[in-house]
Amino acid sequence: MLSGSKEALVELAHYKMPFGKYKDRYLIDIPEYYYTWFRQKGFPKGKLGMMMQQMHEIKINGLEELIYTIKKRNLR
Repeated sequence: MLSGSKEALVELAHYKMPFGKYKDRYLIDIPEYYYTWFRQKGFPKGKLGMMMQQMHEIKINGLEELIYTIKKRNLR
């Protein structure tokens, strides 16, 4: 599910939530429980839903530091 391309990870690191309680927050900064709730109820369709699924996988596997490193280095 998680795309291994550098470009996809950079985009994921800089993507912000476009709606709801966590609007305008980076996906990495949204708590894991939020993604778990969406996993149970259904992720949104399209690109956002795919990115949220990827972020859920990153969080449950303890790989957040990878995304924080990308953000810190300001890779784009």
